[in-house]
Amino acid sequence: MTQRIVILGGGFAGMFTARELRRRLGKTVEIEVINDKNYFVFQPLLPEVAAGAIGAINAVTPLRFLLRGIFVRKAKVDSVDFDAKTVTVFQGVQRRPTVVPYDHLVIALGQGSDLSRTPGLADHALTMKTLEDARRLRGHVIERLEHAEITELPEVKRGALTFCVIGAGFSGIETVGEMKELIDRSLKYYPNIKPSEVRVVVLEFAERILGEMPDRLATYAADKLASRGVEVMLGTGVSSATGTQLVTTTGEVIDTRTIVATIGNAPSPVVLTMDVPLEHGKVVVARDFQVQGREAVWSLGDCALIPMKDGASERHDFAPPTAQFAVREARQLAANIEAQIKGRPTKPFAYKSQGALASLGAGRGIAEVWGMTFTGLFAWLVWRAYYLMFLPGVWTRVAVLFNWTKDLLSARSVVQIDTAPRTGARHLHYRAGDRIYESGNRADGFYTILSGKVEITRTDAGTGKGYTRVIGAGAHFGERLLLGETKRAATVRAVEDTQVLVLDREEFEKLSDGFGAFRQYFDDYIEDTFGNGTPHAAE
Repeated sequence: MTQRIVILGGGFAGMFTARELRRRLGKTVEIEVINDKNYFVFQPLLPEVAAGAIGAINAVTPLRFLLRGIFVRKAKVDSVDFDAKTVTVFQGVQRRPTVVPYDHLVIALGQGSDLSRTPGLADHALTMKTLEDARRLRGHVIERLEHAEITELPEVKRGALTFCVIGAGFSGIETVGEMKELIDRSLKYYPNIKPSEVRVVVLEFAERILGEMPDRLATYAADKLASRGVEVMLGTGVSSATGTQLVTTTGEVIDTRTIVATIGNAPSPVVLTMDVPLEHGKVVVARDFQVQGREAVWSLGDCALIPMKDGASERHDFAPPTAQFAVREARQLAANIEAQIKGRPTKPFAYKSQGALASLGAGRGIAEVWGMTFTGLFAWLVWRAYYLMFLPGVWTRVAVLFNWTKDLLSARSVVQIDTAPRTGARHLHYRAGDRIYESGNRADGFYTILSGKVEITRTDAGTGKGYTRVIGAGAHFGERLLLGETKRAATVRAVEDTQVLVLDREEFEKLSDGFGAFRQYFDDYIEDTFGNGTPHAAE
């Protein structure tokens, strides 16, 4: 009977494992890859997508192009029954549950983000994990430039032109470098913005950036970023965030409308539900990638804790979560699965890093290759050459090279293409004293207070008399949307640190039109509140 190998995840670890298994075992086994996207994302290029150096389509390759002869199932993994050797997934438009059997299971689900430990960060920060994140960041930066170009309010302009990146590892440094280049190359199209008005900050809780790189290269990177106008704040974390401010652990309040978080790695929620041993949120495996206590179950990549020597205990004793290691892990794992199928002993994983590279943007980089270190333009060219060769698929390489060449010879585009719309319901965090909205603003949302208190101030247009009211958790405001109002009639400020749930105007109106009890509640509420003409409530 033909053995079935099911791989969960289509990132570096999962995709390269599938390719290597196909190369080694050919058609003697059935290989299936389950991924919630139908494409492979080359994550090292996401900062360049965010900066517009290459198009979003050039950082991805269809899995069906890369995995010839391998069955690709676009679906979301729900659960694993290890006793029955099955995986349950939701697939298709109707998200039907489907049971997929396996003989060997490879868990390569990577990691996600969890910013919930810092108040307001999950609600207001952008992340850099996915293709959608990169596209969203580019559109967001251009929107801030557009806003700063036309606003007549100095405080709004200052916040719009302040860009903060949290975390100074590889992702953070490459993101801030590329973002700064996008801003610098775009300013010529915005005559009302002076370069001196732009503030770009990277915050790092440690005492140095790029902790994985030698001191000399980290120092060069910090100096180069500083020479380009990027502030590097070391020994500084984030204590809270709102839509207009970031508060550091040192007490500094930064007015900003842009917070990019490259920290907060967290295990995949699906992995947390699996009946497998976990440590620090990662699947515990032996040196040959077999999950402890589970027969014919393997794990690798960012979601696995992979020891590289017997008795591993220190951080450097385990494989780091990098693309370079994921590819080597995939090769060894495929060899071990082949060995087990053919009755041979498996081999432990052992690999020594060949070096590390980072782009700083603006044609500068740092590199450590085979013990040698390089900086500047040469290191940047080495970075590009390495990743160009590393890209899977010939046409992907051609497309990226073409885009890089075009970017060098032409202006950086400031076309703003809308990305996926924000969700209709979202959380927002406000610090004490923050203005939520003011009278005359467009009425575009309905607010429910989850924690904290707000002060609502309204002036009667006829008498000129003012009314003030303070409401707390469980109360709501903004419901005059149902009266057809297009402008706010009140000013609302947070009395203390406050979190609210916001329903966009369209979603609120849909609920009121389609849910009778919901509509009746607000009809009664509005009649009681505004029926006598006394404006004593929210608006």
